[in-house]
Amino acid sequence: MKSVLEYLENIKNDNKVIDKFGSRTYKEILKNAKVIGSKLGSFVKNNDPVPVYMEKSISTLEVFFGALYAGGFYSLLNVGLPDARLNQIISVLDVSYIVTDLEHLDDAKKYFGDKKIYVYEELVKGDIDEELLGSIRSKKLDVDPVYANFTSGSTGVPKGVVVGNKSIIDFIDNFVDTFGINESDIIANQAPFDFDVSVKDIYPALKTGATLVIVPKELFSRPAELLDFLVLNKVTTMTWAVSALCLITTFHGLDYKVPSTVKRIMFSGEVMPMKHLKDWMNHLPNTTFVNLYGPTEITCNCSYHIINRDREYEKIPIGGAFNNEEVFLLNDKNELVTNQDEKGEICVRGSALALGYYKNSEQTNKAFVQNPLNDRYIEYIYRTGDLGYYHENDLYFGGRKDFQIKYLGHRIELEEIDKAIGNIKEVERVCTIFKEEKNRLCAFYIGDIETKELHEILSKELPVFMVPNRFIKLDSMPLTKNGKIDRKALEEKM
Repeated sequence: MKSVLEYLENIKNDNKVIDKFGSRTYKEILKNAKVIGSKLGSFVKNNDPVPVYMEKSISTLEVFFGALYAGGFYSLLNVGLPDARLNQIISVLDVSYIVTDLEHLDDAKKYFGDKKIYVYEELVKGDIDEELLGSIRSKKLDVDPVYANFTSGSTGVPKGVVVGNKSIIDFIDNFVDTFGINESDIIANQAPFDFDVSVKDIYPALKTGATLVIVPKELFSRPAELLDFLVLNKVTTMTWAVSALCLITTFHGLDYKVPSTVKRIMFSGEVMPMKHLKDWMNHLPNTTFVNLYGPTEITCNCSYHIINRDREYEKIPIGGAFNNEEVFLLNDKNELVTNQDEKGEICVRGSALALGYYKNSEQTNKAFVQNPLNDRYIEYIYRTGDLGYYHENDLYFGGRKDFQIKYLGHRIELEEIDKAIGNIKEVERVCTIFKEEKNRLCAFYIGDIETKELHEILSKELPVFMVPNRFIKLDSMPLTKNGKIDRKALEEKM
């Protein structure tokens, strides 16, 4: 198998993808994707990106697959992103075109006026050019890219993680086999399509022909309606961010209604608070719960831990590696860590590794490196920057090696937030601190600007998940004896 499109092409049943606008069978999606691919294929170059500026929907999926039929790869530009962020991403992708729909056409013209704008409603009209699609497909390899998802970058420029067919197929085949997902399942998609958690909804559905239900994002501010939706659609599988699951339990939603058809709930992105997990487990006594771990760069996840209902957890392990992946720890001397409770950097090897960062060889070469334990042949590993440790033979997450954090399910470079705040002329100094146990992101600053105004300015520059939830104005920054900002002293002020 060389292409993820084979998943879609091999579906034989009449199951559907459902969104807030309606539903379509996989056969209908396949036809529309081929029509779109026939149009895009006339100008998209091999392995070039196709930026997609749309809300998540069935139509968006058709554009994604159309981009693949055209020989390119897709990259979703979330319509909720600030224009400064959108411009940074489109600058990295560096193509002369973009795809949107009628709903977002006016905004697309405003943000991407110098690009040729293609509209979904026009692209989906017409005939399939099988000869063109066949010619394009004959040149494709399993290492060619499928998508690029953008994460925070320490230089202030977002990094586009490029993931190929081979990596997705390797991971998804193992993911589906491990958790027993099949065509009778109904998968509820929570994550945005520019967040790799969604890959674990889209591609297991394609591989198995399971029903995929795209949950409307507005329901995540209305927990009762969200539960009504899950129950109505008889959902069996939820692979959700921790923050989304906690939204329901924070507002005691499960006391209102329980989605009793759910067989498996898998969570990732942050550490799951035990009180929230226990609430879910108490209401769903027959459901399997799984803690997933892994950054975008290794294609979704590299390890998992199935929750044992008979075990009392102080902290949930990140578990063992998926089939065909190895997760191991290296110390500062690039030596293998095996001792109990000794921290090392979590590293990953296997076919599921991403292809690197788009047009960013400097950052790629820092993270995707030759395995220091292997001097016999070329073997790349990904250095996650996460610390881990073994305790009683379980592997645990031990924090970040640097100042990259996970907050609200997203990976963020604190330096990028500092850079954005520091660019505001009234700000003299800034240091952003994340307190993991309180899940609090706080920006300390010196400057002639009040916190409310600072928050308003930053909300226009950064995605909502990168805006600190607290700003503290200081007269001076505490410093260490070496003259550096004393981050520990600041943390004590939170």
